Amino acid sequence: MITNQWRKDKMLKRFQSAAIVLTMTALLGGIGWLLGGSLLAMAAAGATIFLYLTNPVISPTIVLRSLGARWLHPREAPQLYAIIEKLAARAGLSAVPSLYLHTRNPVNAFAVGDVSSAAIAVSGDLIRRLSRQEVEAVLAHEVSHIRNHDTRVMGFAALVGRLTGMLSLFGQILLFLNLPLLLLGGHTISWIFILALVFAPTVSVLMQLTLSRTREYQADLGAAELTGNPGALASALVKIDQAQRSFFGRNLWPLKPWQTQSELWRTHPPTPKRVNRLLGLQKHEDIPGRVLYPQDMRFRTNYPGIPSVINKLRLIQPQE
Repeated sequence: MITNQWRKDKMLKRFQSAAIVLTMTALLGGIGWLLGGSLLAMAAAGATIFLYLTNPVISPTIVLRSLGARWLHPREAPQLYAIIEKLAARAGLSAVPSLYLHTRNPVNAFAVGDVSSAAIAVSGDLIRRLSRQEVEAVLAHEVSHIRNHDTRVMGFAALVGRLTGMLSLFGQILLFLNLPLLLLGGHTISWIFILALVFAPTVSVLMQLTLSRTREYQADLGAAELTGNPGALASALVKIDQAQRSFFGRNLWPLKPWQTQSELWRTHPPTPKRVNRLLGLQKHEDIPGRVLYPQDMRFRTNYPGIPSVINKLRLIQPQE
């Protein structure tokens, strides 16, 4: 069982996510009300909820093939599939996610689809660079995204953001077209109305990014719960962060990536914050974290590329 503090943290993140989604919907309704009164406000909010409930998630196969990812057959990575099956069972998923291999991002993993039909794509460099425990922690993070319905939630937030932007643009066009009549007629428009039309899309985007960071924190907690090893995910995050830095950033630019961009405009929380939160979980006696390992456990090979990745996938053993 996880500690009461951990339970409170998970409930807080869920409450934050719900509050952000409701606030974004209220903002959309507010813009609709400014443009067309209560009828348009209710229509905008109702249409958004209807689309969320009726619009199916895009097939993972279509998404991943468009990104150039290749499906991994269970015979190619039997032990990696064993890890996924174990994590899916622990998470209570109705179906085991499929695995795909992609090469677009050097070190990366992401999940697509919904609980009933999901897939996880991992990069070859991630398999090569990370240890067995770290790979399992990263997969647990993606399984947590699937369990938490993050694809659908973020899709809903993106839909609300797009509708807010469309209504805002429509309102600004109407305001511009009617500006001569307003000036000649001596009518005035509240600055609050104008500022709301101009800044509503930006506020919606900022809330969408905040929601994304909140869901990432929640997935981190879920991964620590599924593996009982928050230190492994912390170690993996550090390696992924280091690997994704460009040569210019590593050698010539004195600032770290999380110092060059405000957190408000990031889809993921800064790595140091995520790592500190995960390491803090290890203070609980019922979370047996392991930050330092007796050996690196990376499998080295003289044959770079896909064959070496497949070779390592065969060798990864599920952690009991």
